[in-house]
Amino acid sequence: MTDVTSSLEPATHPAASSEAVGVRSFIDVYNDRYRSLVDVARLTTGSNASAEDLVQDAFADLYRRFDTVHTPDAYLHRAVMSRCTSWVRRRVTERRHLERQPPEAPALWSDPDTIATMDAVARLPVRQRAAIVLRYLADLPEADIAAALGCRPGTVKSLLARARTQLAKELNDED
Repeated sequence: MTDVTSSLEPATHPAASSEAVGVRSFIDVYNDRYRSLVDVARLTTGSNASAEDLVQDAFADLYRRFDTVHTPDAYLHRAVMSRCTSWVRRRVTERRHLERQPPEAPALWSDPDTIATMDAVARLPVRQRAAIVLRYLADLPEADIAAALGCRPGTVKSLLARARTQLAKELNDED
């Protein structure tokens, strides 16, 4: 995890005062949320390098607006999920135009059941996949998932139900 304390000086932050309260709060948010947001982005995009880039971009935007953002966690979840959705859409478009071999499973996913589950999750539509990742990996409540995806809590329930049904169907067909 990148520690931002050494690269930020209080005078560089737009909301910096002589007490540097805003900078310390930003650093706390960064250090608390960075790794979990990268994990969510990695599972949504399937790429660790892209996940780190997307999360860094979200933090850069938050840094510029930190003095006006009242709920940084919600802002970051929404920003990361928006970036992940755009990234996945670009990849889908690229795949239509280029022949591409399926990505190799990361070494940590060596269990055949885990690989089958992750492959099934990867085949879900982007919003369903995002809802599943946010609910079961990030352990977010439906209200927070709705805020991150920009939809209503009822839509989150529907996305999760459809995703679970699709996953159950695919995983049971493989048995």
